[in-house]
Amino acid sequence: MFHTIRDDLRAVFDRDPAATSKAEVILTYAGFHALLAYRFSHRLKEWGVPFVPRLISQLARWLTGIEIHPAAKIGKGFFIDHGMGVVIGETAEIGDYVTLFQGVTLGGTGKEHGKRHPTLGNHVVVGAGAKILGGIKIGDNVKIGANSVVLKSVPANSTAIGVPARIIKTEGGRVPDATMDHINLPDPIADRFASLEQELIELRKKLESQDREPKLF
Repeated sequence: MFHTIRDDLRAVFDRDPAATSKAEVILTYAGFHALLAYRFSHRLKEWGVPFVPRLISQLARWLTGIEIHPAAKIGKGFFIDHGMGVVIGETAEIGDYVTLFQGVTLGGTGKEHGKRHPTLGNHVVVGAGAKILGGIKIGDNVKIGANSVVLKSVPANSTAIGVPARIIKTEGGRVPDATMDHINLPDPIADRFASLEQELIELRKKLESQDREPKLF
C-alpha cells in the first residue's frame, strides 16, 4: 500500500504545476487526503472489517467533499485535481495513472445489479463535471470532455464529449499523462453548422447575382 501511496504522491507533481513541495501536498491537497482515506478503508474492506471502512469514507467525504466507496478498485498513480464533488461508486474500477477533475461522477443508473459502475482503463483523463454512468468500459488513453455524460462504452485512444457523449476523435497514440486541452476540443456539430451557414451565404449570393442580371423579356 505504501508503494501505491508513493506513486499517488508522485502523480500530483507530475500533473499539477501548482504543487511545490511534498509538505504542501500532504497538508493541503483534499484529493490526496481523500485518496489516503480510501487506501486505508479499502484495505480494511479487503480484510473483512465491517462498518469501519464505510465510516472512514463518509468522514473523508465530510472533510474533503470527495466520496470514494471503500469497495471501489483504484490503481496506482491516481490523481484528483481540486476534487470537490467527485463521487466514485462501489463497483467502479479505475486503472493506473488516471486523472479526474472536480465534479466527476463514476456512478450507476439505478437499474443494474452487481457491476453497476464504470470501469476506466489506464491513462484516462476525465474533465470537470463529467458523469460516467453504468457498468460501461472506458478504454486506455481516453479523454472525456468537461460536463459530458457518458452512457456507452468508449474504445481506447478516443476522445468523447457532449450530452450524451459521442466519440469525436480516435487516435493511435497514447494520451499524454494528465493533459487535456479543454478549450480546443473539436466539436463536429459546430463545424457542421458553420459549413451549412457558409453554404447558405453562397446560395444567397447566387440568387442576388441572378436578380441583378438583365432580363431579355
